[in-house]
Amino acid sequence: MFVLELTYTEPLERVDALLDAHLTWMRAGYDSGVFLASGRKNPRDGGVILAVGEDREAVERLVAADPFVTGGVCAYRITEFVATTTAPELAPYRQMLPGPA
Repeated sequence: MFVLELTYTEPLERVDALLDAHLTWMRAGYDSGVFLASGRKNPRDGGVILAVGEDREAVERLVAADPFVTGGVCAYRITEFVATTTAPELAPYRQMLPGPA
């Protein structure tokens, strides 16, 4: 599982100019089952997306296609974690820790 943290690197006017395209990209992420939750940070200096993906490289490719990235208005921090415990609604996304090598 991945926590995608967006930080705006440009004024909100530039961010807002790309918002419709970003929301279309977000809808595609939800439709494909990759995004589980998202929202703006408070204060509004970026956002957070909870995502699942095949691997980090696939998530990096997805993030690179965000209109906020291609438009040069945000930077992403990608944190991968093993979701061993979840709310019952997220049970299908629970993961096992890797075994001994």
